[in-house]
Amino acid sequence: MSKFKDMVARDVRKVFLNTNEFAETRTIRYDGEEYPDIPVVLEGPVQEKRDRLADDHIRGLHMITATLYCAQEDLGGKVPKQGAGLEITTREGGKFFQKYYVVASTSHMGMLHVELEAMAQ
Repeated sequence: MSKFKDMVARDVRKVFLNTNEFAETRTIRYDGEEYPDIPVVLEGPVQEKRDRLADDHIRGLHMITATLYCAQEDLGGKVPKQGAGLEITTREGGKFFQKYYVVASTSHMGMLHVELEAMAQ
């Protein structure tokens, strides 16, 4: 690995995924595996207005979106696939999980950027 890539990898851990700065620890379930207490940055969840079709008679459902950032190695080296389910604890140290679906995901130099959606009442 180049010196630059080594430096970026150290900075990701020391700064962005530092639990004393930006990150917090959450447990993630993905692809049949559980990854306990990994440092993540979770933007959201944000409740958005859900577009309803003319024949959609379901009331009270809302779309929730969130963006997850974590180290790829903390998810066993996996990059979540579009359409796959992914669960994240609702708070640091929590026992309850929010189930999301992966809208899009990318990995850049070992850092995952995962866009998530869920339906909630």
